[in-house]
Amino acid sequence: MLEFRGTIADHPDFDAGSDAEALYDAMKGFGECQDSSSIDDLIDDLKYELTGKFERLIVVLMRPPAYHDAKEIKDAIKGAGTDEKCLIEILASRTNEQIHNLVAAYKDAYGRDLEEDVIGDTSGHFKKMLVVLLQGTREEDDVVSEDLVEQDAQDLYDAGEAQWGTDEAKFIMLLGNRSVIHLQLVFDEYQKIAEKSIEDSIKSELSGDFERLMLAVVQCIRSKPMFFAKRLYKSMKGLGTADNTLIRIMVSRSEIDMLDIRECFRLRYEKSLYNMIQDDTSGDYKRTLLKLCGGDDDMAGEFFPEAAQIAYKMWEISAMTKVQLRGTVRLYQNFDPASDAQALRKAMKGFGTDEDTIIDIVAHRSNAQRQEIRQTFKSLLGRDLLADLKSELSKNLQRLILGLMMTPAEFEAKMMKKAMEGAGTDEHALIEILVTRSNQEIQEMCSAYQNAYKKSLEDAITSDTSGHFKRILISLAQGAREEDPADMARALEDAQVNELADACNADPGDLEDKFMSILCTRSFPHLRRVFQEFVRCSNKDIEQIIKKEMSGDVKNAMFAIVRSVKNQPSYFADRLYKAMKGLGTDDRALIRIMVSRSEIDLFNIRKEFKETHDASLHEFIQGDTSGDYRKTLLILCGGED
Repeated sequence: MLEFRGTIADHPDFDAGSDAEALYDAMKGFGECQDSSSIDDLIDDLKYELTGKFERLIVVLMRPPAYHDAKEIKDAIKGAGTDEKCLIEILASRTNEQIHNLVAAYKDAYGRDLEEDVIGDTSGHFKKMLVVLLQGTREEDDVVSEDLVEQDAQDLYDAGEAQWGTDEAKFIMLLGNRSVIHLQLVFDEYQKIAEKSIEDSIKSELSGDFERLMLAVVQCIRSKPMFFAKRLYKSMKGLGTADNTLIRIMVSRSEIDMLDIRECFRLRYEKSLYNMIQDDTSGDYKRTLLKLCGGDDDMAGEFFPEAAQIAYKMWEISAMTKVQLRGTVRLYQNFDPASDAQALRKAMKGFGTDEDTIIDIVAHRSNAQRQEIRQTFKSLLGRDLLADLKSELSKNLQRLILGLMMTPAEFEAKMMKKAMEGAGTDEHALIEILVTRSNQEIQEMCSAYQNAYKKSLEDAITSDTSGHFKRILISLAQGAREEDPADMARALEDAQVNELADACNADPGDLEDKFMSILCTRSFPHLRRVFQEFVRCSNKDIEQIIKKEMSGDVKNAMFAIVRSVKNQPSYFADRLYKAMKGLGTDDRALIRIMVSRSEIDLFNIRKEFKETHDASLHEFIQGDTSGDYRKTLLILCGGED
């Protein structure tokens, strides 16, 4: 029997008659409650007495789960547009029994065949996979065909990564029918064969609603609680709340796995589900949602078993995956530096400036090609291209174009200088640059800083920061992080409870020293294994320990290291989101990341941005910037996702 992981259980002294009387009195205040009243009568009365989101939530709680799923799907496919996200969430996450009950409830409530309605409202491979899921015939979890695990993994690889084009039917057949436990083993085997996760392959091989559906199926196979944690986060982040999604998940999972969803939420977002609901909702609606949530995990350090297993697995996937990094700016074919130099001079000569020509040349050339243009401009014309551009352009466009024309080392040095000059220090910029750059990039930046400002970067950091934060930055600024692969014996030693977890009871300074000695010096591959073993040794979350035991800039620096080790493109996607969300734009951060990552991993960052924030980086830039500045950023972005 499965352990109960919900937050709502049977009331021990349940009395349906007494509860019905109490509800009647609460709504009417007089008269008698009729014994023959039906659930529909009660729902009608609730709708009459209540309003808004609170009414919707209470009415959903009163419906049997299958009938609510049926109504959600009916609403998703009626009218002009289809709510594909609702279809995907319900059909990817329900068990065989829940699917069968849903199909029967739909027929009973609407007198229609659900499969026929879905077929009539969807198309292509998306439709085919939905129809497979609607059969509710996935093999049960006691069906694991060990002799087929390796074959299925190879078949998936052959259907996608190993050939030109994709055999979608093979993906549909395997992901739509094999048991959950069997597919978990297949995904592990696939990782070994492809040297990338099945999710990454789906993102590169499939597209549109079909891609989103298959990713949802994979996520539910790996962990339904994590799938729902992500859906809940997306329903509440940013401006406005997707209340239908929030209500649907909070109600449907409250008697199944809400405790695990809460843990996964905290693991992924460093914030409790309880606190996010508290911040994002109000009134009786909020009170009811918090009752369903069941508690606040923000200060908890220990994992529930499900979340510990997920955390361990996340680090294992991170350690095993060989991510293919892709930029968005590449070498320009038929490159002619002399022609580009002449065209740039012409664009800046005389009255007015031809910004279109400048943008077209600068944004479509690689940095190495821009340096050739810069040199040729001086050789042919005896002029400094950067000085000319600075005099002709202004504001953010000027900063962006000049950033693109500098060498990476010059640009990074300038960004470090800007972060430390003036009254305030931009600690987030210092952290971002020093945490994410390679040893070679840091060493070249230090040389460029010395050449440009006649002062060492270390001296500048020493003058502008203090305490443990200063020591962390100076350690990182040496560009001496180990570059070896993971050493498992040493990873176990680094992760030992008495070295890290038990240090939580020690002096905060001692804890920061211990963390710094490991996080600032070990290679990223090694740290992935350290963090994985830390979960196993302590049953604790490394990020939660940092959040609980550290504060201020030290906490932010340690967080940045952990997130970069886990998934650096995701870290940059989060930085870009924070640069543009809300009122005002942090243009310096936006320019810094778009310029510095455009030839390295901006394509990967784009994909992470879309997955995490449910909107594309292109959309955010389009909505948050304007004019030639926007035009240049969108060229660097490289496309709409």
